Amino acid sequence: MTISKERKSELIKEHGHTGGDTGSPEVQISILTERINGLTEHMRTHRKDYASRRGLLGLVSRRRRLLDYVRGEDPQRYLDIIGKLGIRK
Repeated sequence: MTISKERKSELIKEHGHTGGDTGSPEVQISILTERINGLTEHMRTHRKDYASRRGLLGLVSRRRRLLDYVRGEDPQRYLDIIGKLGIRK
C-alpha cells in the first residue's frame, strides 16, 4: 500500500545523510520496507489478491537488490540498516 507524506518525510529524516536526501540506498530501503509491511498486512486479510501479491514480490526484489548493493559497498552499513529496520538476512 502507499505511505503518507508525513511518514515518508520521517523516514527520509531518520535514514538520510542530509535533510533532503531521498536517493541514498538507506532511505530507499526504509521506504520500501514500510510499503512491504503495509502490503504484507493487506495480504493477510486478502489472500487471493494476486495483483497485490505480484507488486509485493516486486518490492521485495527491489529491496533485495538495494541491500546487495549496500553489502558490496560497505558491509557495516548493511548490518546497521538490517538491524535498524528488523530485516532478516
